[in-house]
Amino acid sequence: MKEYKFIAKTFSGLETELADELISLGAKDVKPLLRGVSFLGDIALMYKVNYQSRLSLRILMVLQSFPVKDERDLYQNVNKIEWERFLDPFGSLAVDAVSFHQKLKHTLFISQLAKDAVVDRIRNKEGRRPSVDLIAPDLRINLHLDQKEATVTLDSSGTPLFKRGYRIGTIEAPINEVLAAGLLALSKWNGEKALYDPMCGSGTFLIEAAMKATNTPAGKFRQEFAFMKWQDFDEKLWNRVKMEIYQAVVPLKAVIKGSDISRKSLSMTRRNLQESGFADQILLEARNFLKQEENFSGTVITNPPYNERMSLEDMDAFYRNIGSTLKHTCIDSDVWIITSNMEAVHAIGLRPAKKIKVFNGKLECRFLKYEIYSGSKKNVPTNNK
Repeated sequence: MKEYKFIAKTFSGLETELADELISLGAKDVKPLLRGVSFLGDIALMYKVNYQSRLSLRILMVLQSFPVKDERDLYQNVNKIEWERFLDPFGSLAVDAVSFHQKLKHTLFISQLAKDAVVDRIRNKEGRRPSVDLIAPDLRINLHLDQKEATVTLDSSGTPLFKRGYRIGTIEAPINEVLAAGLLALSKWNGEKALYDPMCGSGTFLIEAAMKATNTPAGKFRQEFAFMKWQDFDEKLWNRVKMEIYQAVVPLKAVIKGSDISRKSLSMTRRNLQESGFADQILLEARNFLKQEENFSGTVITNPPYNERMSLEDMDAFYRNIGSTLKHTCIDSDVWIITSNMEAVHAIGLRPAKKIKVFNGKLECRFLKYEIYSGSKKNVPTNNK
């Protein structure tokens, strides 16, 4: 089967973990990029990565790169691509452009020119022009121009891959599913130790952990991917890829539990767990973590709530209480906290073993690891990354 170049997009800070994931899925010539990873593979791998990758936001298929001096070069080269392979003459398309070219600067003009090149070819081949749909096209084309070269890619995913399809209820500013899966990858949690999110919100960490531990594909609950609308979509191959993935699914063995002080959040979590199929396998409790007395040993991972109405003193007290609770009730545990509050986090009063810079959207955060021991542990090395 013919091989193509692909680019998997992700959050800044997750490139290495995504590269490792793609290698495990069978990708070749894997190269980390800024907020992405390039790789080689066939169409079956494209189907598989879209369906199985936990750390990808979308998968772009590279159709062609070519030198471009002016608008004539751009039109002619785009027009040469076999668009009839992907787009029905009764279908719709959209073209998104980014340009750093000295002559071709206006992205709206570039998009229009590329669109004309596509529809003119299909009209000449099929006798009918496809339509334009900027919201939900059958084919979304991405065009990137640097100072000398243009690269044409197709969005094979459609709806961003973080929209898994299991989350039907959310709290304010929930953590993105891909980011949650990425943080689990960074924590090196492998599904063997118990895992606990003491401020679980709508349950994203819990569900992503359960899916990871059982090899449940990230795209299980999605109804559609963009490649399904392509003219050359191979449904038999798609079904075979899914069947092979499902044969690797295993029962959940690790203890996964969550708690939250908000009953509204827990209600949302229960709905999401029900939708994901893990309602009977993940433990939930209504509990104020800061008043917890029961000990937990394993991996703790959480995204503490941030209330903009809190004063700096209140925020410091909140984080100070988190640190105290961890020291007294999470003995012999690896604790991971993601936060954007670089100042208040010092109030935790624990020395982080790791500090990893990640981004939650455009918000710069730190993913901090604390090693909680039953006795004193001096001179724990700090690994800033």
